[in-house]
Parts: sequence; C-alpha cells; structure tokens
Amino acid sequence: MSRTWLITGASSGLGRTMMEQLLDRGDRVVATVRRDNALADLQLQHRDSLTVIRLDLTDTDSIRRAVDAAFRRWGWIDVVVSNAGYGLVGAAEELTDAQIERQIATNLTGGIQFIRAVLPHLRAQGGGRIVQVSSEGGQIAYPAFSLYHATKWGIEGFVESVAQEVAPLGIDFIIAEPGPTATNFGAAIVMAPPIPAYEATPAGAVRRAVSERSFELKGDAGRTVAAIIAAADSGKPPFRLALGSTAFVNLTRELRRRLTEIEAQRDVALSADRDAEAPPAGASHAVT
Repeated sequence: MSRTWLITGASSGLGRTMMEQLLDRGDRVVATVRRDNALADLQLQHRDSLTVIRLDLTDTDSIRRAVDAAFRRWGWIDVVVSNAGYGLVGAAEELTDAQIERQIATNLTGGIQFIRAVLPHLRAQGGGRIVQVSSEGGQIAYPAFSLYHATKWGIEGFVESVAQEVAPLGIDFIIAEPGPTATNFGAAIVMAPPIPAYEATPAGAVRRAVSERSFELKGDAGRTVAAIIAAADSGKPPFRLALGSTAFVNLTRELRRRLTEIEAQRDVALSADRDAEAPPAGASHAVT
C-alpha cells in the first residue's frame, strides 16, 4: 500500500534522492523547496503523486502555510522528513554575525518550527512518524564546523525531548545521522572569511579539505536514503540511525570515549550529593 510523505529540502541532495526513490515505488510525496520550478522535471513525470510547495525555513509563517497546505492536499501524511539545511565552514572567530544568524535560523530554529507546525496535524490524525535528518555531526565535532555542530546538537536535543512528549499520542521520531556522503551538499557550503592566524590550525586544514574537495566521502546517497526509508517503513525503528562506515566508526569511538571519561569520575560525581539527612541549602523550617 502506498504511503504519503512530506519532505523538506527536496530540490537537491538526500532530499531529492529520497523523493525520487519514493515516487519510483509508487508513494505520494509533498516536497518543499525554496525556489519556484526547482522540481519542474519531476512534476511533469509524477503529476498525480508529487506536490511541490514553496517553503522558507527562516520564515515561520512560511513554514506554517506550507505544512497546512501539505496536510490539506492529502488529508493524511504518514512520514514527515525534516531534511533541509546547509553547512557553514570557518573557525568560530572567522564567522560573521550574519552567517551565524542564518545558520541557526535555517538549521535549528527552522527545524524546530517545522516540527512544531506538523505536530497538531499528526495529533489530529492519530499519530505519525517524523524523521529528523541530522548528521554524525549531531554527536561529534570537527574543527571549522562549530555553528553547524551547534545546530545539529541542538536539533537532536530538541527531538530527544519532544519524542518523550508525543510518544503517548502515537507520534515517534527517527534521528538519521549520516557520515560524509557523496551528494551536492558541498556545493551549498558557505565559507567564512579567513583569518590568517588560523591557516596552520586544524580549522585551516578542514577549510582547505572542504575547498579542495579532498574530504573523504564514503557514504553513498542512494544507499543512505534507502536505509532511512527502510527504517521509516519499519514497525519499530531505532531512535538514532547511524549511516555509513565513517559515522559508525566515529560515533562508536566518541561514545566509548565519553563513557570511559564519565565512569572515571564516579567518586567525584557522587561526592557532590548532599547527605541524605541534611536539608537543602536555603531551606526554611517551620518553628513549632
């Protein structure tokens, strides 16, 4: 039986690949784009199963209008995919105020408002599934990607909380965490103006790798998308879905490092508790 999907950032990258795979298997898709006619070719091929809606993630009213239109179009949406976003490269000091504001507005605030906009519709229909496309960068960090990581760590924390709020309402989440993947993501990366002092630092090395496109991209876009779709189709998917060998190795190593570090602090951590019989600091006591 065909399903209905709502996908943001569908004009390129993983979003477009996902849309194409879903349409090819006979599903219905509402795709959001920033530019008119971005999907004109596919609209001609899939007149009855593809609906394209313009959405600007930096404009909350635009998000709400697009989401309302998507649910009006089909009445029921099985899977919502929050995918839109872009990368920003530069040492923290190099980033401009405008670059910081736009990165947060698109990747974090826009993602939050998009999820908030779909929740009333999913509640009304009795449930649904939301896929948040994050990155291995939602749990690890590279130099020169500080703001990108801030948005990915932020959206993952938001989803962690919201997932607990809406689980009793029949709404669940998947956080997809691809590693570096061969898409056109790199073409949309914004570069901060360089400061010479960072040229010989790790931030400078990452900037050069991105500029020269020498960053190793082991992930395959088609296989990555197929794995996300399979998880979304599953009756009981994982909450977090690591995708690609780079993501698997990096996330495994980092989580083990953190666990080792926190376990070594056990005595210090427990020493910060108050004595069981002691009143909390500043507590008042009734006098009888």
